[in-house]
Amino acid sequence: MVTFFCTGGTFDKIYFDANSEFSIGEPQIIPLLKEANISIKYDVKSILKKDSLDMNENDRQLVSDNVIACSSEKIVITHGTDGMVATAQHLAKQDLGSKTIVFVGAMQPARMRYSDAAFNLGFAVSAVQLLPPGLFISMNGCIFSPQNVAKNLTAGQFEVLK
Repeated sequence: MVTFFCTGGTFDKIYFDANSEFSIGEPQIIPLLKEANISIKYDVKSILKKDSLDMNENDRQLVSDNVIACSSEKIVITHGTDGMVATAQHLAKQDLGSKTIVFVGAMQPARMRYSDAAFNLGFAVSAVQLLPPGLFISMNGCIFSPQNVAKNLTAGQFEVLK
């Protein structure tokens, strides 16, 4: 069983037009998992609907509390890419036992025709099943440690800190 915690972010953003503000909609992983015909058992829980730039320490603690209380050993957290590293580093300070936790996000909303969301989610679903217990960030077809990764805004991808 894989538990998915959704926190909002670009993954779930809705843009109404080029001149308007965005909102965070319902978690998009449910339709993406159904469309991909995923056969694993899973549960989806929406715990926040925020842009990660608006997240604070209370929000990060809420994510941590949900992960710690979760009985599943395999957890995927959809998260906005701007604050993903900070939340992963916050969670890394907790006793996670033997859980495998994978953070994933998207540079473009899942609702958009050209989005990395479906690929990133599929990669994270595979990663959480194959990786050993620990905490990871899964973006752009790569696995990163939260301790040495950053989002490169110019390249639009995550990369290892040098």
